[in-house]
Amino acid sequence: MMTVQMPSTESRGTTAGISKAPRWAGRILSALASLFCVFDGAMKLVKPPAVVQATLQLGYQESAIVGIGVTLLVCTVLYTVPRTATLGAVLLTGYLGGAVASNVRAGMPLFNTIFPIMVASLLWGGLWLRDLRVRGLLSK
Repeated sequence: MMTVQMPSTESRGTTAGISKAPRWAGRILSALASLFCVFDGAMKLVKPPAVVQATLQLGYQESAIVGIGVTLLVCTVLYTVPRTATLGAVLLTGYLGGAVASNVRAGMPLFNTIFPIMVASLLWGGLWLRDLRVRGLLSK
């Protein structure tokens, strides 16, 4: 019986050639953004009163909260898996763009509008620091 081994991330060239400091900085930035997304998604599944109230203020029905939370968690899982991290970052960027649009439309304070942009910056900054393919895409 023949066993086929998949090449590791290192041998595919996604992190080979990146020194330790930028790679770890990227992992830390990615972890911070991912932890926020997981916390936010989990809170949408639990639906404490503060989350329900904030969602209603943005103009969404309470019945949409769980679906929004599941979407956020699925996108975050895709981001945390190295093979699908870029897809996850793109999907999370769309999600966070929707958060910005919702906050602008609802007339929320400036911080509520800027915070999703900061999270997206952490996502992409972390990915850029730890993945050569993303550096190549964004450097052209």
